Amino acid sequence: MTGDGQQKDDQQDGSDELYERLVIKIDKGQEPLRIDKFLMRRIEKGTRNKIQQAINAGMVTVNKNTVKQNYKVKGLDEIIVYSDMSPEDTEVLPEKLDLDIFYEDDDVMIINKAAGMVVHPGSGNYTGTLLNGVAWYLQQKDPLITEETLPRFGLVHRIDKNTSGLLLMAKNSKAMTHLAKQFYDHSVKRKYIALVWGDLKNDTGTIVAHVGRNLRFRKLFEAYPEGDHGKEAITHYKVLERFNYVTLVECVLETGRTHQIRVHMKYIGHPLFNDDTYGGDKIVKGTVFAKYRQFVDNCFSICPRQALHAKTLGFIHPSTRQEMFFDTELPNDMKEVIEKWRGYISSVGSRQ
Repeated sequence: MTGDGQQKDDQQDGSDELYERLVIKIDKGQEPLRIDKFLMRRIEKGTRNKIQQAINAGMVTVNKNTVKQNYKVKGLDEIIVYSDMSPEDTEVLPEKLDLDIFYEDDDVMIINKAAGMVVHPGSGNYTGTLLNGVAWYLQQKDPLITEETLPRFGLVHRIDKNTSGLLLMAKNSKAMTHLAKQFYDHSVKRKYIALVWGDLKNDTGTIVAHVGRNLRFRKLFEAYPEGDHGKEAITHYKVLERFNYVTLVECVLETGRTHQIRVHMKYIGHPLFNDDTYGGDKIVKGTVFAKYRQFVDNCFSICPRQALHAKTLGFIHPSTRQEMFFDTELPNDMKEVIEKWRGYISSVGSRQ
């Protein structure tokens, strides 16, 4: 909180939920003033036109209620401004790419993202991203859509480059606002399937540890159990199948921090299989025999990325207000690796 009563949730550093939230708590002695004029004074580079558009789109609430442009703020009001959170002011150039569009209507689009695809343009990845492909796809349907439209009213969350699975996008500002609020309220239902190193002690569990950037290596994230750094993060897990040296688990996110599952699993000593960022790309559990090392290397070749898939997605539709739920199959690389571990454990057991 700054001296002028303004607070900004820094979701950029610790969340896969792509929005910003600006909270302004009005001082007790505030004279009545139109909200658009008030926000122009508080938001850097905030033009009256953009602020009015945000108000009309329902992206500004006062005391948890949407308001009109002529609403007059008063003492002790709490204003929340929701916004897109484009990682960079990068032009999104339409590109014809192979996208697996799982579902689409006038408000939302769900894409089953392949592993290896970056979600949005950024440093070092200005082309070939999912947003480049979506821009091209939508422009084929509606030539009036511009490069500026998609980043502003598009992503409401993201998944890592080397994670596969379901990604939700909004196709208009109303949907963007509605979905962003659901992510902020943690009401979106998401399940991930992960193959992790080691044999988890319990069949179910909950990991509670803040997740934030590593204090020395800014590209890495770290778990902070004392909560003195980062943001609150909660992951629930359930064992689906045990292979002695690795375990197949289902993870349910209560929060959505960047690299949350990967960081939390490393924190409890079970990094994701072949996660080259958090120590899963080497043998963490197993024997020293050459045949075992060769088997693991073969598995790494089959699934050359962290074994993590965003399998399900549930949310309330922004227009119909109906609950929607989507489920996708595991990708072939994870299926094949799981089958190889089943076979390996079965063959080891038969020799004992």
